Amino acid sequence: MSHLFDVYPIYDIEPVKAQGSYLWDQNGTKYLDLYGGHAVISVGHCHPYYVEMLTKQLHAISFYSNSVKISLQEELAEKLGALSGYPDYKLFLCNSGAEANENALKLASFHNGRTKVVSFTKSFHGRTAGAVAATDNPSIVAPVNYNKHVSFLPFNDVESLEQGITDEVCAVIVEGIQGVGGINVCTDEFLQALRRKCDETGAILIMDSVQCGYGRTGKFFSFQFSGIEADIISMAKGMGNGFPIGGILISPKFKASYGLLGTTFGGNHLACAAGVAVLDIMKNENLMENAAEIGNYLFKGIEEIGGYKELRGRGLMIGIEYDFAVKDLRNKLLFEHKMFTGVAGANTIRLLPSLALGKNEADMFLEALKKEVSVAAI
Repeated sequence: MSHLFDVYPIYDIEPVKAQGSYLWDQNGTKYLDLYGGHAVISVGHCHPYYVEMLTKQLHAISFYSNSVKISLQEELAEKLGALSGYPDYKLFLCNSGAEANENALKLASFHNGRTKVVSFTKSFHGRTAGAVAATDNPSIVAPVNYNKHVSFLPFNDVESLEQGITDEVCAVIVEGIQGVGGINVCTDEFLQALRRKCDETGAILIMDSVQCGYGRTGKFFSFQFSGIEADIISMAKGMGNGFPIGGILISPKFKASYGLLGTTFGGNHLACAAGVAVLDIMKNENLMENAAEIGNYLFKGIEEIGGYKELRGRGLMIGIEYDFAVKDLRNKLLFEHKMFTGVAGANTIRLLPSLALGKNEADMFLEALKKEVSVAAI
């Protein structure tokens, strides 16, 4: 009998139904989803319009390769450019965040012919060869993942950029808000200095927006708060609301040529239908505005409860760091209050709910958190 390769610690819960911000397990127990499967559920589970778009597409054609015209790709690119504020950037589609970062790094190297990459402490960019080499976690970097060309600078340290980014650097890759690293937000000063240094040296600035992008912070991309432009922007997670899709937005400074980048499944009909549906819902239901409003509401509520060491994030990307390990707190939220949350490291609760999260759901979480933090303080 075959078994799954045991690489995931799994809760003994099997969601079998989902709607909006809720999940139901095989026993009919209802859970509030405040994690969205690692920030993937952007517009809510099983949104009627999303389901309709995918069902309609499935009955028409589900796949053909990029050797033929796929009009849905053009529709996705146009709508993404308009909603994100990057109408003059070109879109390359792939299947995941790791692939998006792989292609971003490859494109940067093709562009300037360089090999050195700068990343930052506590970064996470994926598990494929190029992406994991730029990830600050030696435990997931295998011997075959060559990373001698990557240097890691201190996150949010402006002074380190002066010596760390030279005219030998191919690309600098950074998350506008580090997700796995603990919901650490880039300061405006840091991103603006980074942009200037890349301009001075000819290094390509890659903004990894896989987790912190797609409206989660109240702007389409989190780095837009700092007023900078990126050369390449990587995306995935919330892009398809559960359907695997990723992509990079590419500055006009880059020149395309046949065979430069490629993918079999990237930009397939079903993926694009999912991507278009997400953008339509985000626009029509003002979900970026909702993310900002409900995010602010949660921040104020968490501040009033107190008891934490540090509160970080923007919009509906929130990290609550405590001076104790949060495993028990997370388990109580899950098993007693029936709420899915995430963690970053041992001491930080991570919230990544749907951008459509309502005030009632926010109040439910705040009530549960207040109870458990009060108990922990005794």
